[in-house]
Amino acid sequence: MAANRKLLAVAVVCAAAVIGVTGCTSDSGDKDPFEGMSADKIAEKASKASKDAGSYRMKGQMKQKGEVSDIEFAVAESGDCTGKMGSSKTGKAEFLSVGKFTYSKGDDKFWESKGGGSTAELLKGRWVKTPAEGDKAVCNPDDMFSNKNLKKLKRKDDTEVDGTKAAVLTRKKGAETTTFYVAMEGKPYFLKVVNKGADGPGTVTFSDYGKPVVVKAPPAKDVVDPEKLSSGS
Repeated sequence: MAANRKLLAVAVVCAAAVIGVTGCTSDSGDKDPFEGMSADKIAEKASKASKDAGSYRMKGQMKQKGEVSDIEFAVAESGDCTGKMGSSKTGKAEFLSVGKFTYSKGDDKFWESKGGGSTAELLKGRWVKTPAEGDKAVCNPDDMFSNKNLKKLKRKDDTEVDGTKAAVLTRKKGAETTTFYVAMEGKPYFLKVVNKGADGPGTVTFSDYGKPVVVKAPPAKDVVDPEKLSSGS
């Protein structure tokens, strides 16, 4: 069951792939808070503001190998996070990252796809606990909102995302087009990212920047010892 070790990391990487990145305030009405700025500079400000917020929530969908998966995460300022990912075909799973450990709990279909019916029966309603890899939190905002790939962007006509006016920035690379929506009201957070024409197209929306997120490890009685998985007992 070594594959279980990276379940949460894989989910986060998938979300970051959609984002492609894997402030200031303004209450100026109709005035453009980004007037005179290049699209790259706007993205730089959005990256910093979103990262500095610490906590946030994200929700979306991505498509891989013809299968559409739902993704939902809540990320605490510490880098701890909780999330869900899955599809009707491959099953669904919940994930937790708390301190130096990650936890995963899937439905029967999810575990059957990973290790068969016996695995699904063993893990029914329980969490698998595995050590986190590396020193950085799985849901580290430095990785999620990195601006290293936010280059050569073009600004398009402004729009609205859930009632908030947003600047629209696009990046085209080969057959892939990524569109970033940056808030023009309040702090310049990323509001939505849409990726098209890539191997993993999808859409992610962000909300609740700076609002507290509490992530707790599951009760010990509900956690499976990884050693039992490797021994098959």
